[in-house]
Amino acid sequence: MAVQIAAGDPGRKGMGKLAEKLAAEPKASKGLPDCPRHLKGRARHAWLFWKEELEGMSLDRRPDAMALEGACQNYARAVEADLTVEKDGLIVEEIAFVGENNDEPVVVKRRAHPAIAVSNAAWRQVRAFIGEFGFSPVSRTRLSIEQKDNGVEDLMSILSKPREPKAQTVQ
Repeated sequence: MAVQIAAGDPGRKGMGKLAEKLAAEPKASKGLPDCPRHLKGRARHAWLFWKEELEGMSLDRRPDAMALEGACQNYARAVEADLTVEKDGLIVEEIAFVGENNDEPVVVKRRAHPAIAVSNAAWRQVRAFIGEFGFSPVSRTRLSIEQKDNGVEDLMSILSKPREPKAQTVQ
């Protein structure tokens, strides 16, 4: 609703009606809780970082805590999967043993490392979160926090400025 108001009512609904709808929207209570105890390592660092950023943008709301928790878990999961792939390589080989004593290894199949799928899924979840909360350059352009109208103060600051001289017309 605030985006529609900032856009100047492109749907021609009426600024008054848009303002009424915005005022009627439910308001979530401010402030995120402390980091959940079960978040450890990277997930805990992500929580602390994102919480601080949300507070700085005045977007820290209590109902968003579970979404933040999920994003932190997925961030830690994605990085862990990426580190596993970095260590083991992109391709894994499934090996079968043959011979009388099952002592002759034979490569049966080469395939992508399973951690790649884990990484991709976890990063998708992280991207969804950062898009919702304005943590990417594109999503920040979609979020707009309207400045409060200072009304009389703005008018007084304009009126108290010195007059600019009139431009001379050439005849």
